[in-house]
Amino acid sequence: MTQADIGLIGLGVMGANLALNIAENGYKVAVFNRTAEKTKAFMENAAHLKDQFIACYSLEELVANIKAPRPIIMMVMAGDPVDQQIAALKPFLSDGDILIDAGNSAFHDSNRRYRELADTPFTFVGMGVSGGAEGARHGPSIMVGASPTAYARIEPILTAISAKHNDEPCCGLMGPEGAGHFVKTLHNGIEYADMQMIAEIHEVMSKCLGLSIPEQAGVFKKWNEGPLSSYLIEITANVMDVIDEESGKPILEVILDTAGQKGTGRWSAVEAHMLGVPATGIDAAVAARCISAGRALRQEIAKVYPQGTDKLSFADKQVGIDACEKAMIAGKIAAYAEGFDVLAAGSKEYGWKLPMGDIARVWRAGCIIRSRFLDEIASAYDQNPELSSLYLAPTIAERMKDAVPGLRDVLCKAIMSEIPTPGLSAAMGSFDMIRQARTAAYVVQGQRDFFGQHGFERTDKEGSGFHGPWPAGGA
Repeated sequence: MTQADIGLIGLGVMGANLALNIAENGYKVAVFNRTAEKTKAFMENAAHLKDQFIACYSLEELVANIKAPRPIIMMVMAGDPVDQQIAALKPFLSDGDILIDAGNSAFHDSNRRYRELADTPFTFVGMGVSGGAEGARHGPSIMVGASPTAYARIEPILTAISAKHNDEPCCGLMGPEGAGHFVKTLHNGIEYADMQMIAEIHEVMSKCLGLSIPEQAGVFKKWNEGPLSSYLIEITANVMDVIDEESGKPILEVILDTAGQKGTGRWSAVEAHMLGVPATGIDAAVAARCISAGRALRQEIAKVYPQGTDKLSFADKQVGIDACEKAMIAGKIAAYAEGFDVLAAGSKEYGWKLPMGDIARVWRAGCIIRSRFLDEIASAYDQNPELSSLYLAPTIAERMKDAVPGLRDVLCKAIMSEIPTPGLSAAMGSFDMIRQARTAAYVVQGQRDFFGQHGFERTDKEGSGFHGPWPAGGA
């Protein structure tokens, strides 16, 4: 029997779709699931691709049916299950075999696994995969953390199955260790921020413009033809267009207002804090989901603090729609700027030398945050690989300058209308602060020295460790 080109463990929705994608691109796949019934069901549903698979019912059989050096994709639950799977595979592996974790793992775990296997005959690859079930089946964005040797072995398969943007594969080597999962984590953080701001713009259009949900669907469709063109804008229009069969109302009116999360947004926010880099949009989006989850408490508090019925409106409906579009553009730029700042800080902290332009290119198709902006971001890093902030890229700076007045207008209307806009407000606040030549941080430094003798620097002298002539009782 012909041996497989690659193995895959875990035939849930993502694993099964990835296996079908690999097979459809001409590679033979050995598949295994810990429950034999799922393996049998997968084979029964493989249709015309069935001959591209070798069904295996033990790990020993799986390993024996893959060409050496064996690449094996693990699509199992993140955390301990990945470590357990690696331990179970080890007795059957040979020199050069490659264990690929393609789940949503924390990058610190991928760092550890990479290092633990460094002194063994095998090697570990942490592979971030974005695009959901549909992406896994027809072309995801793939972010790889691996040694150059391991990546060279699996690159032909990964580039074949990845999404394509202008015929370029949305797949790349981000660096060693957990670099791939780190990039995927920040992808998801930016995704959180973008989704939150879209929700806020929807509420402004509902309450300050009086637009129905179907009318908003039309607005989002038009936006998707312009600078905001992106997957999230596109699917928002699609979601708004759907009518619930039971109630006859737009489906958004009957969906419960509690947003779930799987952790990657929180990981992005935590890592940003650990690296000392602001990610205010991600922070706001994570907090908004947490607040939404406390629905019973929100309803109780709402009775104590009822909202007024008066809402500020725009003088002209089209002017208001245009302001909302500008607000989304400014907010999206802010989310990308902060996300890439965290990526740059992580690259420096872990010594990865992340390819910033390539990250933007890998995200241009297949993933959830794919958008037209990413071409501009990739170009910005191509022109200046040492770019210290996306805000400094000429084309992005011009777009931001044009969009900010719309964001200010939308926020003024929203705040006076009691519409919560944590994501958009975070974008405005962080942008306004980062463009200040002198911030009010000197007040904080004065306070810190007053109560803790922490010292400060002066504007008129060199050095540090200066203290103020505080009144008694300050320290």
